[in-house]
Amino acid sequence: MIRVLIADDETLMRAGIRLILENDPDITVVAEASDGKQAVELTLHHTVDVALLDIRMPGGDGLKAAGQIARRANVVMLTTFGEDSYVAQALKVGAIGFLLKDTPPQDLIDAVRRAASGEPILAPQITRRLIERHLTAPDDGSEARRKIGKLTDAERTVLKLVGEGLSNTEIGERLYMATGTVKAHISRILPKLECANRVQAAIVAHDAGLTRS
Repeated sequence: MIRVLIADDETLMRAGIRLILENDPDITVVAEASDGKQAVELTLHHTVDVALLDIRMPGGDGLKAAGQIARRANVVMLTTFGEDSYVAQALKVGAIGFLLKDTPPQDLIDAVRRAASGEPILAPQITRRLIERHLTAPDDGSEARRKIGKLTDAERTVLKLVGEGLSNTEIGERLYMATGTVKAHISRILPKLECANRVQAAIVAHDAGLTRS
């Protein structure tokens, strides 16, 4: 069962999202919040696999909340705004993905399923574009290279493909690995890189120059 938290200041929006998600027998909404502060508090009292957070909420910004929740749950930001700057900010604070509020119901369900598995909720080409345009640090990449120095050769190979935007299945096919083996590699890579999720790991890969090799 995938346990979801919904945070949005609009009661009808929360109700609509809950109705859509609970049509899937494998998804349950365990908590609802009307602002970011409440969302953070609820994740301390509930086991949450995926947190759907509105970016703009009174009494506690969704982006700020995402940074605190991301190490306990996979965070997906919901917004009516599609500008790159919001996507970039959401990913920088640890969100695993970004969805517009007009996302079709089945796509929302599919996104929650993917997020629960740790998959980024952005098309690979969008991920790469964001990394290139918004997320790279204005330095020589020495910090990123220091971090990847902790990785084994196999982990570095997997990280390179994560940085290129490939899914676990695609990485497995490329490297002739089982998907479970890819997941195991990524679970070891993230703490070594001090990353909350694979999107942040992709940024490290890019900053270290792995994706250019």
